[in-house]
Amino acid sequence: MTWLDDIRWDRDGLLPVIAQEAATGDVLMFAWMNREALARTAELGEAVYWSRSRGRLWHKGEESGHIQKVRDMRLDCDNDVLLLKVEQLGHEPSIACHTGRHSCFYQRYESGAWHAVELVLKDPEHIYR
Repeated sequence: MTWLDDIRWDRDGLLPVIAQEAATGDVLMFAWMNREALARTAELGEAVYWSRSRGRLWHKGEESGHIQKVRDMRLDCDNDVLLLKVEQLGHEPSIACHTGRHSCFYQRYESGAWHAVELVLKDPEHIYR
């Protein structure tokens, strides 16, 4: 039995993951990992996720250069959610979202609608290679 066996994977063999900026505490994004992604993350010290849309491992920053250096990994009390405390690299100020924003959580609910409350830091057309 390994440390990976302590995790309560969902029925699809996935684990929900929250990426939080270590320096600021900002929640950057939500993603999924399978066993291989988590093992690679631990091995590399950089976030590797399971992309459900691509159906493959996704090394964060592989196309954009916006790599997440993992500073701390914490498993929740039920062993079914992972928190990654990361240093977001590749752009200053840091960009974690594919929309060119700092965080994927840039929409705020106000007066019955969702409103973008974070600026686009870099046009996505100029991010992806």
